[in-house]
Amino acid sequence: MFVDQVNIYVKGGDGGNGMVAFRREKYVPNGGPAGGDGGNGADVVFEVDEGLRTLMDFRFQRHFKAPRGENGRSKNQHGKNAKPMIVKVPPGTIVRDRATGAIIADLTKQGEQAVIAKGGRGGRGNTRFSTPRIPRSLYFGKR
Repeated sequence: MFVDQVNIYVKGGDGGNGMVAFRREKYVPNGGPAGGDGGNGADVVFEVDEGLRTLMDFRFQRHFKAPRGENGRSKNQHGKNAKPMIVKVPPGTIVRDRATGAIIADLTKQGEQAVIAKGGRGGRGNTRFSTPRIPRSLYFGKR
């Protein structure tokens, strides 16, 4: 059976959540914020593979959801960014937006890549919000 047109669902990965944490040390009463940022979500990338001739693989797997980024942690540790999800397509593939009909990518050469769905940005931890004008003591309710 020869399949030359398919409808698929593609979703980029969500970004990881930022962390809210505070330093706690024995002799430091107001340690301040110490929450890390979340990692970025994965992109969905279509890559041309000359070994493929039809879109038969997409007949049975129509949903492509990229992995999400890792959440931030305490001690200002950032979450890991997710690796991009690479989907192999045959040469001559034209990717269109189903709603508008606009062409997103025209993939013809071996190894050519196109980002179809961009991954989300990771959330920010509470360390990002501390500035010289917003002192650390404000986080603890003391003035």
